[in-house]
Amino acid sequence: MKNKKLNKMIKISMLSVIAFLLMFLELATPFFPPFLKFDISDLPALIGAFALGPVAGVTIELIKNILHGTFVGGTAFIGEFANFLVGSVFVFSAGLYYSKNKSRKNAVIAIVIGTILMTIAASVFNYYIFLPLYEKILNFPVAAVVGMGRSVNPNITDLNTFIIWAIMPFNLLKGIIIGLITLPIYKRISILIHNEIALNTKSVKNN
Repeated sequence: MKNKKLNKMIKISMLSVIAFLLMFLELATPFFPPFLKFDISDLPALIGAFALGPVAGVTIELIKNILHGTFVGGTAFIGEFANFLVGSVFVFSAGLYYSKNKSRKNAVIAIVIGTILMTIAASVFNYYIFLPLYEKILNFPVAAVVGMGRSVNPNITDLNTFIIWAIMPFNLLKGIIIGLITLPIYKRISILIHNEIALNTKSVKNN
């Protein structure tokens, strides 16, 4: 039992480090303000949530952001806090649904549910928590955020329209992209994860 838990912790740690490294592969798009950049660092967390359970996915999100805040920083952990909360809603809800009945169809449904809940959470959290924190702690006014949004989308005129035209579509697109990457590769990676866990547990018993 102890070996199984240790093995699971090792898998979570490995996926966390991969997620941390993927945070450096950011992609800006002309459709969103420059500070909204795409990365696929939620991918290892989603795979972990599917293979090891929803709590594992949240743990990967936590470790990933602790590493990023410690070694990179720059936002007084506000950016990492935001990434953790939003990413955790995504991977936990998707992982929880998928754990009830593990099939390809349910994986698709789980990703859709996770994407929708992530989009709602990101919208609410940005409106009430993240953007006010940026303004209060980092002196980054909400008006400046709205202005950056307006520079790429004239439909953005205030905080409400910023949420509707920037935060919501950004997170919807992010969830779709991560889902499209996850679906074709998950089963192969899951087999490797579970096979190694089984082999290591068997080895300890034989010794």
